Amino acid sequence: MDDLEFRRRILADPNDQSPEMVATKNASIANRKLHDELQQLDSKLSAAMKVDVPEDLADKILFRQSGQGYRAEKKVRRHLAIAASVAFLCGLLIGQFQPGFSLNPAKDMGQIALAHIYNEAAFVDQVDEGVSLTQVNAKLKPFGPELSNLPSHVYYLNHCGFDGGEALHMVIGGKHGKITVFVVPQSSNAMKSFEDGKMRGVVMPSQNASLIVVGNKGEDVMPVAEQLKDAMRWTSI
Repeated sequence: MDDLEFRRRILADPNDQSPEMVATKNASIANRKLHDELQQLDSKLSAAMKVDVPEDLADKILFRQSGQGYRAEKKVRRHLAIAASVAFLCGLLIGQFQPGFSLNPAKDMGQIALAHIYNEAAFVDQVDEGVSLTQVNAKLKPFGPELSNLPSHVYYLNHCGFDGGEALHMVIGGKHGKITVFVVPQSSNAMKSFEDGKMRGVVMPSQNASLIVVGNKGEDVMPVAEQLKDAMRWTSI
């Protein structure tokens, strides 16, 4: 599949996971970034469209129509259109200023992080962007914090979809391989460790967000997580 066909199909369906789309997506950094950006936009639009409708709205409309006739019906429709427009705009603003909004906060963030790492490995493991501290802070800005320093070399940096919301995804160097870092604008109650047969990690609360650090089984991720948390400086979004 050439890049033109990939762009046509990804614009039509950002969630297309067919084998040829996955292969073309991972074939270049440009394709991967386009995929991530479209998924972020798709998540924001989905969140914006989920507007609760009052249970008694239909009864109110019928009452006004029966009691006030054609002119009242036009007035109700105009008010509903305005309300819908305002609700849609509020949804977009929520998506803009709270990019980590999640419909399912009860999910285990550690397991979500592991699944995300395994899904992205074929692409991310081959990348070395040599990211600077300035670039990291530019990507962090929508979430609130900035870093005063970096613990090691940064191979990869981007926003990513995380449990229906948006997060920062960063890959840095460790003592026993690469370490993956997520900054998720979703609060966690307490520090929590997790692992599977290959990887281990920690979820660490930081203000109203969560810092997730994951490394290979033999990697001690706690010092890295503490260094990153200490380097975070929180500002107003």
